[in-house]
Amino acid sequence: MRRQRPVRYIRVPARPTRQRVQQRLRPRRGRSGGGGGCLRIGIALAMAAFALISFFGSQVYNPITGEDQYITISQDQEIALGLQSAPEMAHQFGGLDPSPELQEIVDIVGQELVRNSIASGSGYPFEFHLLADTRTVNAFALPGGQIFITRALFDRLETEGQLAGVLAHEIVHVIARHGAERIAELQLTEGLTGAVVIATYDPDNPNSQTTAQVALLIGQLVNMKFGREDELQSDGLGVQIMADAGYDPNAMVEVMRILDAASSGARPPEFFSTHPNPSNRIGLIQEAIVALFPNGVPADLIP
Repeated sequence: MRRQRPVRYIRVPARPTRQRVQQRLRPRRGRSGGGGGCLRIGIALAMAAFALISFFGSQVYNPITGEDQYITISQDQEIALGLQSAPEMAHQFGGLDPSPELQEIVDIVGQELVRNSIASGSGYPFEFHLLADTRTVNAFALPGGQIFITRALFDRLETEGQLAGVLAHEIVHVIARHGAERIAELQLTEGLTGAVVIATYDPDNPNSQTTAQVALLIGQLVNMKFGREDELQSDGLGVQIMADAGYDPNAMVEVMRILDAASSGARPPEFFSTHPNPSNRIGLIQEAIVALFPNGVPADLIP
């Protein structure tokens, strides 16, 4: 009689439900999540350290302003950057003004200011440009000596001294290396805010993006404050440049009143603007004039 083999039962695994599949696929926070968090923090610390070392290791002394500055590019790089950016900047404001007579006036006054002031030994090849834009009231300077004034602002000026006040202010931006300072500050801000974004971002928590947005906003506000301080310094040193070149610095006060009238209406609060309120700058300019001429402004200066 043949011996019957015992029956073996094979255990068939139960069909996985959707819930069980999701549980199996979900990452275990105790292992991969925690390790990823440590890696992000490590990268963030390295980024922050690199940004801080690069910034504070770039300190230089500016003999014109008498200040220590943090600047990450050389003067030659400033000049090259300005020359490279000038055509595009002019294009954004409608190109150069077609009037050679008006451009000559801007050139004469601008070069007079450079030749007879502390700007003469700065090493920057200054060039002055009259822009064709008849709607935007503005003047600005690029790093390296490229200075611009719009036709809209030019047409509002009434005297040669007022034009000298506008250009003297922009000359200070160049010789005080404000543009180069801003580049270094922006590099530092981007490095630190980038570190905050990486350290605080959690892919499983969408709310972590809010921290990154706050960090970027704070960085923008810090840089705006630096911009406002640059404007005030340019006003003060601009008074000296005007006087050295034979212009009455009181004309700069009139420029502020012209700018104030042109910017009347909807305007952001002063703290959130890189250009301080013109009416608030008048008092500081007048203080600089009194400090330079305690016995009064000489009558022979060009108004």
